[in-house]
Amino acid sequence: MSRNGTKKAGTLIASYNVHKCVGMDQRFDPARVETVIGEIGADIVALQEADRRFGARANILDLDRLERESGLLAVPVAGRPKGHGWHGNLLLFRKGTVRDVHQIDLPGVEPRGALVVDVDLDAGPLRIVAAHFGLLRRSRLRQAEAILTAVAARNERPTLLLGDLNEWRVGPRSSLRNLDPAFGPMAADLPSFPARFPLFALDRILGNPHDLITGLEVHDTPLSRVASDHLPLKAWVDLEGSRAPATDGQIAA
Repeated sequence: MSRNGTKKAGTLIASYNVHKCVGMDQRFDPARVETVIGEIGADIVALQEADRRFGARANILDLDRLERESGLLAVPVAGRPKGHGWHGNLLLFRKGTVRDVHQIDLPGVEPRGALVVDVDLDAGPLRIVAAHFGLLRRSRLRQAEAILTAVAARNERPTLLLGDLNEWRVGPRSSLRNLDPAFGPMAADLPSFPARFPLFALDRILGNPHDLITGLEVHDTPLSRVASDHLPLKAWVDLEGSRAPATDGQIAA
């Protein structure tokens, strides 16, 4: 059983803010972040802060090692010749066929972005929206709306929204409240930040349809508590048994 009391079953998906590979001990150590990714053993991993923040946004992870030791390949993005990701968002997958990659610039004061990736897995088709929301509440409100607009314009698929959404609140004051029709009702979920003594549920994995996710858990190990300032979050996804996605205009056109 996972920490939220639901049954583990299906494809394993993870989200991990790697904090530019700077750990809780202030050491820059990409190798231990890569080891944590290997510990998780997920079929798809969405990373945030996977490139350097400024300048050419140069890469910091050894993708060859990740492929060799974990069997994970990076979904290619355009426009970042020295980086692996899009505004620091990097999506890794173990097995499947990538059908489409759409890069979004999210509105707000800080430069933020999201990846919308359609992948066909053995269990069925899946859309992944990998995002890193801003630090300001008003920016997060606009970014949630931009995600819904971008995904609604695309054809219908089971959809996961995952990443560091920088919001621990639920209810009327939450900057994620606009996501409720498609991905709600929003629960408190699991604390993932700060990694050493997690108090805040900043990281989220949300599904449409609502029964897509069968289990949710924080990956809490001695190494994950020091490798980054966030703990990884992982979910089990049932592509074969879930209902059809919502078609209320929020997700499907």
